[in-house]
Amino acid sequence: MTTALIVIDMQNDFCPGGALAVPEGDSIVPGINALMAQFPAVILTQDWHPAGHSSFASSHDGKAPFDMVDMPYGPQVLWPDHCVQGSQGAAFHEGLDTDRADLIIRKGYNPAIDSYSAFFENDHATPTGLHGYLQTRGIDNLTMVGLATDFCVNFSAVDAAKLGYRVTVRQDLVRGIDLDGSLDAALKGMREAGVVFA
Repeated sequence: MTTALIVIDMQNDFCPGGALAVPEGDSIVPGINALMAQFPAVILTQDWHPAGHSSFASSHDGKAPFDMVDMPYGPQVLWPDHCVQGSQGAAFHEGLDTDRADLIIRKGYNPAIDSYSAFFENDHATPTGLHGYLQTRGIDNLTMVGLATDFCVNFSAVDAAKLGYRVTVRQDLVRGIDLDGSLDAALKGMREAGVVFA
């Protein structure tokens, strides 16, 4: 069985001081770096939004960050402007060992649709290309780490399990946002999808 480590969105805007900071988001970087050496394949995901992305609250008159809106593909949380292409906020955390990455998957670059999952945009249909890459390499066992547990890690893990991968989430190497109980809901949903926690 070929295994890969999927490192999700370890970017400045999701770390303390960033536009959409996850509490203690930066604290997991050393552990992730250490874990990379145990895997034959390491893949990084990178949130990569154009300015004025439709998921930004600033793109909707009268809306504030964390409000909900209905998009053509379903309900969408509105976020503060974050991970804008080419910005310092979109860059990987300076402590992350990016040299170990075989592949960097950028997501959220379509201005009309958000993309939490490493596998699909939020319409749950448009692929990012990661599944095809993993298939060509014969990888079927994934370990996931990174940010944030209840959004991008959750969506990535559930999609991977639905696609038939064996999925492990390292609970010591993820951190969550927890909007109105989103963390507990995400953990429950991942377990129900067959995701293993280690």
